[in-house]
Amino acid sequence: MSLRNIGIVYRKELMDSLRDRRTLISMVVVPILIMPLLTIGLGVLAVDIAGKAKQQIPEVMILGGADSPQLMAQLTALKDIEIVPSRPDYADEISNKQIRAAVEIPPGFDAAVQSGQPVTVKIDNYQGDLNSGFATDTLRKALRDYRDATVSRRLESRGLPVTLITPFDIKDQNVAPPEKVTGAEIGGLIPYIVILLCMTGAMYPAIDLTAGEKERGTMETILSSPVSRLHLVLGKFLMVLTASLATAALAVTSMGVSFGIGRRMLMSMASGSDSGAMQLTITFKSVLAVFGMVVPLAVLFSAALLAISLHAKSYKEAQSYISPLIPIIIIPAVVSLLPGVELNAHLALIPVLNTSLVSKEIITGTYHWKLIVLIFASSCAYAAIALGIAVKLFQREDVLFRT
Repeated sequence: MSLRNIGIVYRKELMDSLRDRRTLISMVVVPILIMPLLTIGLGVLAVDIAGKAKQQIPEVMILGGADSPQLMAQLTALKDIEIVPSRPDYADEISNKQIRAAVEIPPGFDAAVQSGQPVTVKIDNYQGDLNSGFATDTLRKALRDYRDATVSRRLESRGLPVTLITPFDIKDQNVAPPEKVTGAEIGGLIPYIVILLCMTGAMYPAIDLTAGEKERGTMETILSSPVSRLHLVLGKFLMVLTASLATAALAVTSMGVSFGIGRRMLMSMASGSDSGAMQLTITFKSVLAVFGMVVPLAVLFSAALLAISLHAKSYKEAQSYISPLIPIIIIPAVVSLLPGVELNAHLALIPVLNTSLVSKEIITGTYHWKLIVLIFASSCAYAAIALGIAVKLFQREDVLFRT
């Protein structure tokens, strides 16, 4: 094997690919822009939407309560909601976001509370709607305060301390480091994006170096040069791999930089909020580790795309052949986003899914070294098989000169 001949083919294909606009866009522009848009753009948008939702005064209905003036006084005194007249179609109005919530006060509520009878107040809301959630939280807090005040008065009237009913307080405290908070929040999304970009970065060069050569009529000229087909396919493969790795490298670098900038921006916009989202961060070590796990997957994508594209007679036909491959790559990556899917020895052998799951663990700062070695070895084996198939296809005349 002549490394010199492989290098000549590689340099020639690299120069040609760098002149191609589609290759540059998929390899450089997309990975650089997509991570800031996902982190900074979506983060700023989410904070802005949440801020505007908190500033709005939600409209709320009170159903019943005519015979319960004490509770009515508690609710009507709230400044964070607007009480609107009750109507029978309140459920439809909540579903259509005309109002945000409704409180159902049972008949004789005040009398039942005074006599110590059990009674239930219902809060009708739109689960999943941000504004309805804020309205529900406001109503729930007001009702809880009213209940606690009622309990306190009863204890005081009997000369009993309030601590009799609340002997201790409960306080939530996050003890997880920032990287684990990141992993819990969006740890599965990051490898999904990186893997997808890794494939798209290799797609256009692979098509151009095979089906594109056939369509331009330059495949015969290249094959007639004093370079063996093995050197030719390896040179082309290295070019496709370069595009894939460059895309992955730019994606993970942009990811790390975007998280650093985005976190500071969101903290300033949140004005001192202690939300868990403000703790999102990615360490340089995790960025390098994710990139290392993506490398054998990039080899697999590059070889597979090169082999598939070689069967096509034209650029358009190659795109139609590769299109079914996209959901095959996306589905395993999406599975890693599902709750309850955790890395184990069996899943470590499934390509794409194993890399996505282990990258998710790495982002949280967790390194399962035995599984990491297993995943890396299996991914390298799959990549070697794909590369072997691509080399074999380049030896077949019926594939190279398919008409």
